[in-house]
Amino acid sequence: MATHYFASHKGGIEIVAEQLYRGLAAKRHEVVWAAGNSTPPPDPIGTARSVSLLIFNFVERKTGLPFPVPTLGAIKQIRAEVNHSDVVVLHDCLYLSNIATFLLAKWRGMPTVIIQHIGFVPYENPALRLLMRIANSIVTRPMLLRAEQVIFISGTTKTYFRSLRFQRAPELIFNGVDAHMYYSSENQEAKQTLRCKYGLPQDRPVVLFVGRFVEKKGLRILKLMVEQRPEITWAFAGWGPLNPESWNALNVRVFSDLRDASLAPLYRACDLFVLPSTGEGFPLVIQEALASGLPVVCSSETLTADPAMDPFVRGVTICAGDDNRTAREFLLAIDESIAPDAQSQHTPEQLRAFATSRYSWHSTVERYLQIMSRLVSEIGSKTKTVVEGI
Repeated sequence: MATHYFASHKGGIEIVAEQLYRGLAAKRHEVVWAAGNSTPPPDPIGTARSVSLLIFNFVERKTGLPFPVPTLGAIKQIRAEVNHSDVVVLHDCLYLSNIATFLLAKWRGMPTVIIQHIGFVPYENPALRLLMRIANSIVTRPMLLRAEQVIFISGTTKTYFRSLRFQRAPELIFNGVDAHMYYSSENQEAKQTLRCKYGLPQDRPVVLFVGRFVEKKGLRILKLMVEQRPEITWAFAGWGPLNPESWNALNVRVFSDLRDASLAPLYRACDLFVLPSTGEGFPLVIQEALASGLPVVCSSETLTADPAMDPFVRGVTICAGDDNRTAREFLLAIDESIAPDAQSQHTPEQLRAFATSRYSWHSTVERYLQIMSRLVSEIGSKTKTVVEGI
């Protein structure tokens, strides 16, 4: 399987890749995960192992955009692993190491699976928007057309690329959620205990954001919301160049070192989850919030990832070029969602039941495995290695 960084980088794509790495390893498949060496790789699991590619990561350090540049040595490492594989799986197209992996796989006649997470990110900078349109036209679309199988993780992304003539009908496979890790608070006393642990107030609502602190996640809108609702405590879990700590707001708490087991209790300590982002596929954090029993307010665009969420998630339209209006609309939705007498409010148990019945890592890994096994059987690969280029 394959992407740009390892899961220790704490991005959504990388976390999905780790789940597949672990899930396939648990089924005793040989998995090689190749990714940039900017953060630590995962531990080996049975015959599953990682390959740390030497990269230059100056683009992310300077701009916050995740765009590692592989060295010549990294390309040689990728070639060696492709030569011993049965199938190559890529997570998204617009990363240089993934492009190299794809080309090498095609050269060797290896079946390729592309898991496409995102379609188009509407950056505020017009130059970046133009650059992404060009990149999708000359890189993403040709790769998707030539892949033996394309898998979309959201309806939003699938719709964006609906005009393409794929080699095989594309699959729509939602990511899963760890129901054992993410669950709702047992009672109010347990919630209060968690608030003490994280230094959150007991006597006011707490709204949670989880994600990278970058433009597309809606940090500008969140800043306006923080300013307009000083009576709400805003908890931010993540990292990035647009760190809310720089706002110097008394009602902001920032948690930059939480992940998985240390992050899950923070969901249970809060009252609502908010994500005013654009250009998303299907953020894992929404599934985690629902499994934790939290009401969710996100952009209407993000809500199209899975129409089944409509009864359970509140969608708000992002007003392009009018952050103030967008912030007001989000605040209205938040106020209505956390009001004690909120109409049609789902209980934490109902939200959790929906998420855990709809999104399962076990069934997700099974579907990926079926697809890869079918391709290997059809194309006649002789070895038993699953290479996941990430």
